[in-house]
Amino acid sequence: MDKHEGREAGTIRLDDPWYDALAAGWGEGPEPLPPRRPAGEGEAPGASDIYLEVQRSAAFQEVRGRYRRFVVPATAGFLLWYVAYVVAATAAPGLMARPVAGSFNVALLAGLGQFLSTFLLTWAYSRHARLRRDRAALDLRWAVFERERERGREDDRERGRAVREEGR
Repeated sequence: MDKHEGREAGTIRLDDPWYDALAAGWGEGPEPLPPRRPAGEGEAPGASDIYLEVQRSAAFQEVRGRYRRFVVPATAGFLLWYVAYVVAATAAPGLMARPVAGSFNVALLAGLGQFLSTFLLTWAYSRHARLRRDRAALDLRWAVFERERERGREDDRERGRAVREEGR
């Protein structure tokens, strides 16, 4: 995080390589990702290079695909269910006022169904994340941490060499 001085003294800017990589076209459109740097160019890969490499990886694309395969249909289904409830409430008040059992009518049961479906969708999402994505995402996170740690070690070695050379 960087603290700004001057006019924007109270704001904090997060340096997030994922955001930087995605902000330049959201990383998913027809625009290609920046070209890869050839291996062995002499300099250690920076954090943004590591994150871009992870973003290009098949494992990351698989995690992202699993997320989308659940979220897009679930969101579309829930929105359709909600719009159907609102349209039925405004366009067919007679149907919604029809008693079902005692003082319970169709509108009340459909409204309670909205709450129930929200809780069920939340449960399904958390279950899907736990079973299908969390392990793979955690593996990706550890791979990134390992790469960053290796880069840090290389930077430390190079700093040590520079200090030794200055002492000569």
